[in-house]
Amino acid sequence: MNDANDPYRAAGVDVEAGDALVERIKPMVAATRRPGADAAIGAFAGAFDLAAAGHTDSLLFAATDGVGTKLRLATDMDRHEGIGIDLVAMVVNDLLANGAEPLFFLDYFATAKLRPDHAATVIKGIADGCIEAGCALIGGETAEMPGHYAGEDYDLAGFAVGAAPRTRVLPQHVTAGDTILALPSSGLHSNGYSLVRKLIAEGKLPQSESLLTPTRIYVRPVLKALTAHDGIRAIAHITGGGLTGNLPRVLPNTLAATLQRSAFPAHPIIDAVKAAGALTDTQMEATFNCGIGLALVVARETADAVAQTLTTAGETPTMIGTITPRSGSACVIA
Repeated sequence: MNDANDPYRAAGVDVEAGDALVERIKPMVAATRRPGADAAIGAFAGAFDLAAAGHTDSLLFAATDGVGTKLRLATDMDRHEGIGIDLVAMVVNDLLANGAEPLFFLDYFATAKLRPDHAATVIKGIADGCIEAGCALIGGETAEMPGHYAGEDYDLAGFAVGAAPRTRVLPQHVTAGDTILALPSSGLHSNGYSLVRKLIAEGKLPQSESLLTPTRIYVRPVLKALTAHDGIRAIAHITGGGLTGNLPRVLPNTLAATLQRSAFPAHPIIDAVKAAGALTDTQMEATFNCGIGLALVVARETADAVAQTLTTAGETPTMIGTITPRSGSACVIA
């Protein structure tokens, strides 16, 4: 159909391209099936059967997020393979911080002009992230909005619901003397990219593939540890606000996290950003994850067992500090 016979298409919206994209991504979505959802798309809303997923006395948790200006960098570099994984990771890791198992995910993809190949690449990343997190992709929205977005710009948002047994909802019973275990990040994850892009623009930091390494998804190993042990008392997802902004969120106001900087997992890209920006340790810790994607507060007597379960599940936990009575700052780093 030519534009003269289709005023909506003449206005810049290609409905046929949208329909073709839906058909193209159906196998990707179907691959995310799990108990409780068949991961079929096309209905006006997605359904999930809690009982089929084994949740009969659980609390539901919901989370939403995007990937920030890492999306701008992906567009500048024309590399979109991992950005969907980032989107899923940012949301499901937040659910995990409450002890919740991610159940289902929905995405929102908006652009000026729908390019089916590009959109399919992004959505495949979302489906891959859902498979890794064990949650079903049960729906989403693709919006073509000429005049609102320009050129090849696009935006992403993700939404997920998870469930946790009432007895496992976190945080709970955080106590002075508890151990803090760190699970390493894959790099910058999806935070601090406004600063990163500024450093690139100033010629202080090279534009490299390592800057687009997807955010790690910690769901499967941490759920194994939560199922095997009662001693996990809190989980902090280290995102915007960095290490010092996120650990205090899971602590009562009478306690602090006392950390040893020398124990933080090292990562080359994090070191490169620090050097490029001539940033202090304090500035880094307030902005970036500093090599720590997830921090677990664990009862001291079960810390070794939890660490062993995580190791068996493929993680490399590191003891980075302890919980102490608060006398000043909520996060003390030595």
